Amino acid sequence: MDRIVLGYDGSDFSVQALDWALDEAELRNLPLTVVHAWQWPYGDADEEAKAHLRKAAEHVLWHGAECARSTSSGVRVETDLYEGPAAQRLVELSADATLVVVGSRGLSALPRVVVGSVAGYAAAHADCPVIVVRGPGPLPKATRPGPVVLAEREPDAAAVEFAFAEAAMRGLPLAASADLGEWAARRPEVQVEQGEPHERATLVVVGRTRAAHLGTASSLPQHAPCPVAVVPATAPESS
Repeated sequence: MDRIVLGYDGSDFSVQALDWALDEAELRNLPLTVVHAWQWPYGDADEEAKAHLRKAAEHVLWHGAECARSTSSGVRVETDLYEGPAAQRLVELSADATLVVVGSRGLSALPRVVVGSVAGYAAAHADCPVIVVRGPGPLPKATRPGPVVLAEREPDAAAVEFAFAEAAMRGLPLAASADLGEWAARRPEVQVEQGEPHERATLVVVGRTRAAHLGTASSLPQHAPCPVAVVPATAPESS
């Protein structure tokens, strides 16, 4: 099932992720699944107490789905309420998703510090690309959006294909230090620039070398100024 999966917890950070996920769903003409996970954190409890917590979780999920429906232009919005760890559910749903989008609390040096969080776990284990959107609140609409940046000196094919697809869908140039001559010849609609101008990037793309380990992201700035896509080598090609 091709779809965009969004991790949503009602925070300002997930509002920004929702904005990006809707954008992806519209560009790709895919449905959006809004996911909210909950679990009782205090050990044994009676069913009435758990029912109250579940009701609150249902409200959070309903709010996220309504926000998505009210701001989208025809995107089909579905919901998924899960009892258990959020990171685990996002990885499960990634098996038949095109993309997972999740917010981050703006921790520095993705992926080094973020590993262990929901965003980091999803990025390290998901079967499809994961876009980590950093910072609270709605995404600012840039009047002159910057390029998609491929932050890999020796990128694998999946990361390159994903970066070209994102650049093509958004009508943006692709900036990279790697030699992309053969790829550029096959994707003439994308303007390729040399260099990695992270400070004005719209999206930074990195590869993931193997399960549970993120790829060569040492070239990322200490504070990523934009969303970061982590692409597993086994990810299906984007169209």
